[in-house]
Amino acid sequence: MENNSRIIGKYSSGNKGALLFITAAVHGNEPSGVEALRRVFTALENIKPKINGCIVGVLGNKLALERDVRYIDEDLNRTWTEDNIIQNKKETSEQRETLEIIEVLEQFPEAEYSKRYFMDCHTTSSDSLPYVSVQLVNDNNKWAQNFPTYIVQGFSDIVYGAIDHYLSRIGLTGFTFEAGQHTNKNSTENHEGMMWLALKEACDLDLTQIPEYPLCVEKFSVKNAPDQKTFRIIYRHGLEENDTFKMKSGFNNFQKIYKGDLIALQNGKKIKSEWDARIFMPLYQSQGNDGFFVIEEVK
Repeated sequence: MENNSRIIGKYSSGNKGALLFITAAVHGNEPSGVEALRRVFTALENIKPKINGCIVGVLGNKLALERDVRYIDEDLNRTWTEDNIIQNKKETSEQRETLEIIEVLEQFPEAEYSKRYFMDCHTTSSDSLPYVSVQLVNDNNKWAQNFPTYIVQGFSDIVYGAIDHYLSRIGLTGFTFEAGQHTNKNSTENHEGMMWLALKEACDLDLTQIPEYPLCVEKFSVKNAPDQKTFRIIYRHGLEENDTFKMKSGFNNFQKIYKGDLIALQNGKKIKSEWDARIFMPLYQSQGNDGFFVIEEVK
């Protein structure tokens, strides 16, 4: 496969600076990041603003995106393990996609940039406020503080094999950005607004050069995003392959839960909350092995 077909867009005005590496549709049923990248690159090519460094947008799970499914053989956001990559594994569709994305990143080597940043674009199956998911390594958390939304720490410390875990491991600075529910039109707005803000922070883009500014950013940061708060994950409810699992209907991401609340049914057994906290990423889709998480605010 020609790797360039995986690149949604690439833009530079020829000045030295940082790399901003943005991935979208790592889950094939989450297309809003792809649409947002197309909007951003269309605007960049039309306006040709000055930036320092380079932005590149990359398709994640191409085959799953074409079929509008989360994944083909396994979750592409769990395949980025040292074992898979060192052994160059190509047994599943997602292992092959992993290696192709790495080949694209290798076209933008560390030595050519003052720093390399990443953002991995996602959406959620339940209604959700937008938020940043950050692994507490490198200067990821400090970088995340530049963005006006909720910050959730520790997902990739609990769930191994995520793309942000890999990118952090090889020295890039960044985070996953969850823009909202899969089919909500605000999710594309949020992804686009976050991309413009990331370009400002990473590549010194003067946002006043963008004719749609400040609207393109305000749609996200003023209209849709919550005031910045930081949370940490305190529990993951994992699922085995043959489990029957059904969330109780009506949970939204970040919703408060209390001890004794019924959360889900698993193999006919009631799962009740042991915490006064908040529910995070409740599973309302058929694919996935994370039933839900529990988070608490970091004061």
